[in-house]
Amino acid sequence: MGWIEENMKSTHIRQIVSQAISLGMVISSALIIWKGLICITGSESLVVVVLSGSMEPGFKRGDILFLYMNKDPIRAGQIVVFNDGRDVPIVHRVIEVHEQRDSKEADILTKGDANLYDDRMLYTSSNRWLQQKYIMGRAVGFLPYVGWLTIIMTDKPIIKYILLGALGLLVITSKE
Repeated sequence: MGWIEENMKSTHIRQIVSQAISLGMVISSALIIWKGLICITGSESLVVVVLSGSMEPGFKRGDILFLYMNKDPIRAGQIVVFNDGRDVPIVHRVIEVHEQRDSKEADILTKGDANLYDDRMLYTSSNRWLQQKYIMGRAVGFLPYVGWLTIIMTDKPIIKYILLGALGLLVITSKE
């Protein structure tokens, strides 16, 4: 009887180790794909969620924007995502560009479509223009409403922990 119990115990341990390895492979594969796409797009982030209504009616709160960054100069009218040291990146439209002759850099002025005034008050310190180095990417596409899950999980962290716990439990209890 002792041999059967040991054999069942070792089988159970092997199954747990196998599931842990499978989970690690899924996570590492997703991370590799994510980082690869970041290299391809040239953007700091592939996607951002619109968190406010400042870009309505074009983009609403909860929309996901796909970002791309290339070497082409930024032009007025383009929608960019910038982060100049804030916790959350900002999605706004470029309304004016001042290109510097001695370099390929540009000073940029942005504004939310639904805002009355430009973003000068949002830029750090005494900068009246946004430097190009703070641009994370240009919006090249969007998915409406898909970002609401992110907003809900940020507003109510308990939902995030419940969802992560349920996903972890699902992975652990799967038979593959």
